[in-house]
Amino acid sequence: MDSPTASRIVERRLVGDPGALVALGHPLLQRIYAARGVCDMAELDYGLAGLPDYSDLAGIEAAVDVLAKAVARQRAIHVVGDFDADGATSTTLACEALSSFGARVDFFMPQRATHGYGLSPLVVSAMPAPGPGDVLLTVDNGIAAVAGVEAARAAGWQVVITDHHLPGETLPPAEAIVNPNQPGCRFVSKRLAGVGVIFYVMAALRARLAATGTTGLASLSSYLDLVAVGTVADVVALDHVNRTLVSQGLRRIRAGRGRPGINALAEAAGRDWRKLSPEDIGFVIGPRINAAGRLDDMTLGVNCLRAVESGPAQQAAEQLSSINRDRRRSQRRMVADAEAALAAMHADGISRDGIVVHGKDWHEGIVGLIASKIREQRHRPVVAFAPGAGGELKGSARSIPGVHIRDVLAAVQASQPGLITRFGGHAQAAGLTLSYSAFPAFIEAFDTAVRAVLTPELASQAFHTDGELAAHDLTLATAKRLREAGPWGAGFDAPLFHGVFHVVSQRIVGEHHLKLKLMPATGGATIDGIWFNHDTLLDETIGHRLVYKLSVNEFRGEEKLDLVVEYGQSV
Repeated sequence: MDSPTASRIVERRLVGDPGALVALGHPLLQRIYAARGVCDMAELDYGLAGLPDYSDLAGIEAAVDVLAKAVARQRAIHVVGDFDADGATSTTLACEALSSFGARVDFFMPQRATHGYGLSPLVVSAMPAPGPGDVLLTVDNGIAAVAGVEAARAAGWQVVITDHHLPGETLPPAEAIVNPNQPGCRFVSKRLAGVGVIFYVMAALRARLAATGTTGLASLSSYLDLVAVGTVADVVALDHVNRTLVSQGLRRIRAGRGRPGINALAEAAGRDWRKLSPEDIGFVIGPRINAAGRLDDMTLGVNCLRAVESGPAQQAAEQLSSINRDRRRSQRRMVADAEAALAAMHADGISRDGIVVHGKDWHEGIVGLIASKIREQRHRPVVAFAPGAGGELKGSARSIPGVHIRDVLAAVQASQPGLITRFGGHAQAAGLTLSYSAFPAFIEAFDTAVRAVLTPELASQAFHTDGELAAHDLTLATAKRLREAGPWGAGFDAPLFHGVFHVVSQRIVGEHHLKLKLMPATGGATIDGIWFNHDTLLDETIGHRLVYKLSVNEFRGEEKLDLVVEYGQSV
């Protein structure tokens, strides 16, 4: 079906043992961590000493061999990044670290509309001709770039791939590939973002240079602010390794040791970098960096992150904020177009589980956001298409939990070989290209492939909560404790609760948000609440079971408790 679906509230099961976490001294935290599989206190230790060694990454010694020789012989190293926040932070980290090691380094950021994603033959042709021994280093891309690597090597480049995306059946013929998801890699974390992979490669390179007598090498910990931003913005799962990297990076930023560009991006969004949270990265910093790659040139994002003084950093951050405002305007229009098209389909009796939307004047840099928005509204896998260069359609796919979108696209390709020109991605997000002539057949094939794997349980949106809160836990102190207990994010979800409340008062604010005064059904003081993107008033004569997060609302130097509502049903 293509209409909004019913939702259900599911309490999380305890995977770990709360008793093993008694040292926390707080039963609520013990229960929350145990529900996320935390089995002992060591999993909550985010010290750098607990990170796994780089030697477990397959291909890292070969990569370091190539890079160390290039540094020693003063051969050029050219970094090719991706046009998202992970790519921008990865590129910045590689360039800054290599420069500090004494390397000759430059970077090239492909433009979405001109070059397409990743290292392609077109990108190779746009780069300067290499000299003997020059190195092309990819960050956050390259694992699927078989043709691009072949073209680069034919042009005379040595190629080192660093990536985290899932590999295809054939690996590119590079001198070295570092990717925890490549076959045979025993690295414990398969969830590193691209910036996490290049962080490990630079750590290994630093160790090699130090062992061969190079002195004055900067500590890699100075780049952890970049790792935190790229990791959170790319929405990779926060396993213990990623939580450690994010925690350490946030600690640096809050202590005033973050780079000026990150601070400027936070300030441009009205956020205090001294209290920066993963939510701030995910909702205000990441989108501003991403806006450059969606609508302009990601070189702008890299220049902001590489700025060494506050003045240029602030100027770049304001430019990125302006581009992001343009992106939001375009996104609102495109979402309205998609909603209208889906409403018309529903009126015509057309029902699909795999949703495909397309706009003749849509911007290809924004279709991923459109797919995400429609996925959120309808709880179905979605592909959104926009016109691309050369008479092609550029698509971005987003999925729901339990439906592996890359596998779905592979099933489409297997059922109709050649229907998709190219595709790649993750379990929850992917990109693809079609010819216009293939579009009608893809709509049906995608729906068929989704229906083959969509069970009734997966089709019903589930809100996984940490249960109900007792009255004594509905406090600002609890909200602060939970905020500090992170970092929370993908795969390590922020605490979510449910409970029955009565509406004391309510009003619409900001055109489409519902501001609430709530009374817990169990009694106690009234609590402020906000339900974003919900513009329908609730029935004040009955109770409502609400799914919510506890939030610390800071305004004019004062802090108060807010319930951020995510879902509700009448009781």
